[in-house]
Amino acid sequence: MTPEQRFKCMSNNRAKNSGPELLLRYALWRRGLRYRINVKGLPGSPDILLPKYHSAIFVHGCFWHGHKDCKNYTVPRTNTEFWVAKVARNRERDQAVWRKLEALGWNVIIVWECQLKKACFDETIDRVVSELQHNREVILKEKERRREARTAYLQVQKSKKEKELDLKREIMAL
Repeated sequence: MTPEQRFKCMSNNRAKNSGPELLLRYALWRRGLRYRINVKGLPGSPDILLPKYHSAIFVHGCFWHGHKDCKNYTVPRTNTEFWVAKVARNRERDQAVWRKLEALGWNVIIVWECQLKKACFDETIDRVVSELQHNREVILKEKERRREARTAYLQVQKSKKEKELDLKREIMAL
């Protein structure tokens, strides 16, 4: 490639609304899942955010994020040092973002560009949907656990008040 061709090719890569991201979004929408896209208020601006499932989905390009053991990730022969360093920085930033999101209580799901090819598209969508369903079940179980703990706490407080009232009545009766 000439430098002009390379520039044109690289400048066409977008951070939002990429082809793989649109494929995943359409598939999730067809499955009845509703989401928000590119949420700026969260670390890393997740590509797809499903608040009901407390999950953030990132659609990663194999080349840009260094998908190991993937035929789509090869280090360019020219300016190799730059590209190796760039991909390493991207990986480090990705991991930092995932840790921040998980610390905030979000479940992170990564979908690689190569996983959205025709050969394994349905399998990938099934995997994402099953992870989302699992996350939803965990959320509901946690809500139920908190509700039971709150109910038990209120019962203990109620019994303490009743004992106090009984004690006051005994004192008043003397």
